[in-house]
Amino acid sequence: MKNSLKFFLPAALGAALILVPGARAVTSPADTNSAPVNAMTALFGDPAIVKGKSFEIKQSELDEVVTGIKSAAAAHGETLSPDQMTGIKAQMLNRLIQIQLLLQQSTDADRVEGKKKADAQLTALLARAGSQEAFDRQLKAVGMSSVELRSKITQEATATATLTRSLGITVTDADVKQYYDAHPADFEQPETVRVQHLLLLTINPATRTPLSDDQIKAKRQKIDELLKEARAGKDFSNLAKENSEDPGSKDKGGDLPPFSHGDMVPEFEAVAFAMQTNTVSDVVTTSYGYHIIKLLAKNPSKKLALTDTLPQSDVTYASRVMEMLMQQKTQKLAPGYLESLKKTGDVEVLDAGLKAAITALASATNAPAGTP
Repeated sequence: MKNSLKFFLPAALGAALILVPGARAVTSPADTNSAPVNAMTALFGDPAIVKGKSFEIKQSELDEVVTGIKSAAAAHGETLSPDQMTGIKAQMLNRLIQIQLLLQQSTDADRVEGKKKADAQLTALLARAGSQEAFDRQLKAVGMSSVELRSKITQEATATATLTRSLGITVTDADVKQYYDAHPADFEQPETVRVQHLLLLTINPATRTPLSDDQIKAKRQKIDELLKEARAGKDFSNLAKENSEDPGSKDKGGDLPPFSHGDMVPEFEAVAFAMQTNTVSDVVTTSYGYHIIKLLAKNPSKKLALTDTLPQSDVTYASRVMEMLMQQKTQKLAPGYLESLKKTGDVEVLDAGLKAAITALASATNAPAGTP
């Protein structure tokens, strides 16, 4: 289902963003390093940047979130400008404030619901990573342990449950069916393919600059040898696990999630869609390097049913639509409620620069300062 609506309170805030694979490219290594956050804390301490009744937010908490977002951007080959970073810091600090304010309003039932949602989100993230080892490695890249991530996601899910209850938001099955009938294009699943691939990089994963001519030549010789092994019948999963340089799929034997036209770099996509099932491609050259592709399945376009599940998930489209409709209602009702919580909670942004950024963000969006 096509949908760009953002969560009002994101379910995988900051650091977890790096765990989400991006479109238009075979997953690539991220230039991530949590050391700068620890170094800044060691040099300058960890001052409180926000204070309210019964809570405070430390500089390290915001830095951790921002580092995760920068890492996710780097993984997709994007560089965030200083102005973008200022806006991101303001948005993320607003969300951290909202979470703390809502946690003070949470009930036992909200906490039970939050834990249930958090468990489901973590299960999905682990499945997407492919293995516990890969999951832990990705978390380490953004300076976070699985215990810390669970705590943060549980807090966010509890805050969301609290907000939904406080605003009295409900969505019925009839509402979901009405949306489904009114938006048929949103449930048209295009033709997709599912492949395994093996990648030998011809670029430096950190700088994205080309390797030397001798290194590229050596990679070409190796990929040609691996192609001979694959076509001679050697298990493709083992070949990928032992040789692939794509960290996003290596541990899964080169297995990639199903993708449609426009999701991958053109050279990779063109070959994948032209192949026959259970065949192995020639060497495919992209801006990342040399690939060998094995086509596992080709799925024709179809109309999705509400009972169908999202890719690599046990979540139905009905549940996703219900969640989206609840978000839409929340976005209409939440700003005023959150602003009132902020006032009664005596929230004060102590950092002058961040305070100015939040004020500027509120002015730019024509919303109260406590609204994301």
